[in-house]
Amino acid sequence: MRHATALTIAGSDSGGGAGIQADLKTFSALGVYGTSAITAITAQNTRGVFAVESVSPVVIGAQIAAVLDDIPPQAIKIGMLASSEIVAAVAEAIKGYTGPVVLDPVMIAKSGDALLARDAEAALIEWLLPRADVLTPNLPEAARLLHRSPACDAQETEAQGQALLGLGARAVVMKGGHAAGRTCIDRLVTASGVTAFEQPRIATRNTHGTGCSLSSAIAAELAKGAGVEQAVRRAQAWLHGAIRAADGLGIGGGHGPVHHFHEVWR
Repeated sequence: MRHATALTIAGSDSGGGAGIQADLKTFSALGVYGTSAITAITAQNTRGVFAVESVSPVVIGAQIAAVLDDIPPQAIKIGMLASSEIVAAVAEAIKGYTGPVVLDPVMIAKSGDALLARDAEAALIEWLLPRADVLTPNLPEAARLLHRSPACDAQETEAQGQALLGLGARAVVMKGGHAAGRTCIDRLVTASGVTAFEQPRIATRNTHGTGCSLSSAIAAELAKGAGVEQAVRRAQAWLHGAIRAADGLGIGGGHGPVHHFHEVWR
């Protein structure tokens, strides 16, 4: 029996807290062999993003093809795509893939820097959103995809999740990190209803890479054979532990990373 594998298609974070680096750490922490296709190279640290250079669509497609040909993943996570040309290249490269796909619509970095060109949003909606078995937007990202204002209560959050289902996603995790309140509530919206996953909100500035890590954790659990609801439940609980342990890392002078190996390192 082959070990569970997952492929991440995303940008590189030189600070190691988000993007490809966070995804591969997450896969490893959850017992899944990780492979990758890099879409962009960023110069960043815990304080901000200082430069971004996209990888050519041809090379991105070649990376994906090489992995699919020899190390077929049980799940794919898609993160930062940067441009409409890259969106198109990724959509073409995974066209024959039949396993679950987790799409994290990475648009804005924790620092506020843009990571997806405006003209690429329409391409993402048209070519990749209908391929998503699980879509994982935060509230501002969901609002941008729908050309609405960010949801401000549970009813509006669920309504926007349902609207994203209408665009083709099979399940939507409306992440609650940007909402107010003493608890963080992620809502899994599917055709059969809404399931809320609630955790106490943790007072820390070290939350760099939370979105990347949650989506890759969901992909890892799907790769191991979990159903969508079980995968989201396990991923959220694991990420809560990673955030709770983040201050113990002491990485950088800005928004530090979560502790991906909080269950392993002592």
